[in-house]
Amino acid sequence: MKGLRRLYGLGLLTVILTVAACSDSDDTLPTVEAPATYTFERNGQSTVSFSGQTTRIQMATELVSAMKDFDNSTEALLLEMFRNETANGGDANPFSNADLNASTKSVRSKTGASKDYFFTNATEAAQIKADFEGWISAQVSEVFPAENQIATPGNPGQLADGSSTRYVNGKGLEYDQAVNKGLIGALMLDQMLNNYLSVSVLDEADNRANNDNEVLVEGKMYTTMEHKWDEAYGYLFGTAANAADPVATIGSSDAFLNKYLGRVEGDPDFAGIAQEVYDALKLGRAAIVAGEYEVRDAQAAIVRQKLSEVIAIRAIYYLQQGKNALAQDPPAYGTAFHDLSEGFGFLYSLRFTRQPQGDMPYFTKAEVDGFIQAVYGSTNGFWDVDATTLDNVSGQIAAKFDFTVAQAGN
Repeated sequence: MKGLRRLYGLGLLTVILTVAACSDSDDTLPTVEAPATYTFERNGQSTVSFSGQTTRIQMATELVSAMKDFDNSTEALLLEMFRNETANGGDANPFSNADLNASTKSVRSKTGASKDYFFTNATEAAQIKADFEGWISAQVSEVFPAENQIATPGNPGQLADGSSTRYVNGKGLEYDQAVNKGLIGALMLDQMLNNYLSVSVLDEADNRANNDNEVLVEGKMYTTMEHKWDEAYGYLFGTAANAADPVATIGSSDAFLNKYLGRVEGDPDFAGIAQEVYDALKLGRAAIVAGEYEVRDAQAAIVRQKLSEVIAIRAIYYLQQGKNALAQDPPAYGTAFHDLSEGFGFLYSLRFTRQPQGDMPYFTKAEVDGFIQAVYGSTNGFWDVDATTLDNVSGQIAAKFDFTVAQAGN
């Protein structure tokens, strides 16, 4: 019994690992008891590390904010924030946080870069990076010069949205929202579901044998497999005020996956989803400690399903909210286009979802491209979209899951 030889203190709680008695069912899994919080230690020292994920979330946060700084941002600066090619003493120093300027990490390097989806798909991986760089560049070349103009079909500019002002391109899209919500899928979700929680990454090379024998990464307190799981955790909870126990503040830690898991948690139709994801990540990590890989993989499947649902729910939500704003008399274009811009980013992020079992996304690239074409692809983009189209796309998304358009859209 693997678990019985791998007992050690996990924070203030000692995890007791037991193996369930065998039965006639092939579905019986060993029993692994997770700690109360995401706290794992070896010889009195923490084995949890996800600093790289925290860094990239912080870089992405500064990038999205800078895309709305008409007075100080340039195309070169924004692209450097995405690429971070002059780290460690370079001249650019694009970030306000000196630690980010010193880091060799970048948002771009992990965007559309998962092992399972893009390692052998270099063409699409390159196109994904080009999409983000195109949106960043267009913000400066198209939207910045039109800052003080009123947007009209075919012409970029500003639109009122209550007390806020939205800055859109000629088709009504806010490029900063495309980048923000697109990174939720192309960076956070893709790295979590299709890279670090993937069997191909967790069990790569000698990872299983080394984990079983507690062979640690040189100079570290963790095994490679433990660290890979932690890196997945970091893309969701890496900037939480209490990263070991983050559910109480879910939604407040960043403007990416954490925020929108919190938004879905706040909908009574989906209440409890944040705890389910957290519990699965916590139990999966405990299963790695125990060397119980079937339990680990079962928890990864839960995370895949639930976080994929978050993307789908929010895509539908924003399409439906945009539809409602367009139905006002007169249409509330600023409100509608802001919602549809967020919806655009979540539609883009559907490409990076993953079904619980196997290595297939819920939506193919062709399906996602079709959704975006239907909503945004006409000559004037959002100015032309109608309620029937928004309902049709919403329905196609909901059909892949066990919730309705009405549940997601309210």
